Amino acid sequence: MRNCKKQLLLLLVFVALLFLASGCTSPVDPETKEVIQITSDTTFKYMMANENWFNAFFVFPLAKLVNFLTPYVGVALSVSIVTLLVHLITLVFTIKSTVMTQKMQVIQPEMNRITKKYEGKTDERSQMAQAQEMQRLYKENGINPFGAIISSFIQLPIIMAVYMSVQRAESVVNGTMWGLSLKETPLHGVMSGQWLYLVLFVFMAICQIGSMMLPQFLATQKAKKEAAAHHKKYEKTKQPGGNMMIYMMVFILVISVNWPAAMTIYWAVSSLVMIFKTLFVQLIYIDKKS
Repeated sequence: MRNCKKQLLLLLVFVALLFLASGCTSPVDPETKEVIQITSDTTFKYMMANENWFNAFFVFPLAKLVNFLTPYVGVALSVSIVTLLVHLITLVFTIKSTVMTQKMQVIQPEMNRITKKYEGKTDERSQMAQAQEMQRLYKENGINPFGAIISSFIQLPIIMAVYMSVQRAESVVNGTMWGLSLKETPLHGVMSGQWLYLVLFVFMAICQIGSMMLPQFLATQKAKKEAAAHHKKYEKTKQPGGNMMIYMMVFILVISVNWPAAMTIYWAVSSLVMIFKTLFVQLIYIDKKS
């Protein structure tokens, strides 16, 4: 039953990704071979008539908002403001994902105990008993394992829309920060001898790594405090998806050297927001309810 649910979820994710991919393309000028910019003259009607639904409903409003804010606050700050607004709009989904993730970290020692209890037992009765104990543990702690996955998946089109909007927003294409072109990639900028691109990239990398490592760090500190309170020795437990998290960090850092510097700003601000949400969830949902 559990395998069927996982396979169904993976199938839904795959179908949804194909659906999104069918609409997520940036039009290129056939003469210049460059992505067509979204300017102050670009209209929603034009986007619907000449492009696709994804660009019209997601990319267009974000690019227009960046263009609108830039004359007042500058292009870098306008990208940051749009990033904050995107996180505010998706807060109802992301906060649930953050809560579930941190709760899973907290109950990991108990999950390991159940796994160890049935280690080596492959008969159907033992497998069902293990599944029931896991489900009981999830229910007692108000955890929906698939909730975090679905919430994270919902954010994918938003991330894609932001990436495409910073590629196409006129103010970003023609904008600069610290004298750096925001349409340039960190890799190309560093190879051109502009080392401030490296500073921007390293700052983003620190924020990204910090946002991914913080939940595990907080869970470990909480486990140590609880062990000390009960006069027990803290036993280090293997965290779920540890290798996957490392692969994700490496993957993000590798692709981020080749995206526009404006996207680097978006990712750095997003990581800082995630750090704040993680600390907020720990204070309000985890510490107070334990």
